[in-house]
Amino acid sequence: MQIQFNTDDNVDGNDVLAQHAQEVVRKALHRFGDHVTRVEIHVSDVNGHKEAGTRDKRCVMEARLAGLHPLAVSEVAGSVHQAIDGATHKLKRALDTAVGKMQEQRRTALVADDLIA
Repeated sequence: MQIQFNTDDNVDGNDVLAQHAQEVVRKALHRFGDHVTRVEIHVSDVNGHKEAGTRDKRCVMEARLAGLHPLAVSEVAGSVHQAIDGATHKLKRALDTAVGKMQEQRRTALVADDLIA
């Protein structure tokens, strides 16, 4: 699974933050390794530096799945780390649902093929 990390000009996208985000995502999504080809992480400060202390850190994550359309989630929080953690949790839930539906469709197709044969 490839993980790309991007920030806007208002977020210090240093190597430590990028490594943290990649580790959080890799740990949370490790079991989807066969299905997820790439995860893109975009972190931004919604208000720039205008209003310090507000819930204005946004993390958008997009997962590219083999054979399916990409899934995207977002989280707005008071810190970049909270936004990354929240978006990771949402992405994991979305992947659970999407992969579960895909596996159920495959099982249904196999059962239908057995009934026809």
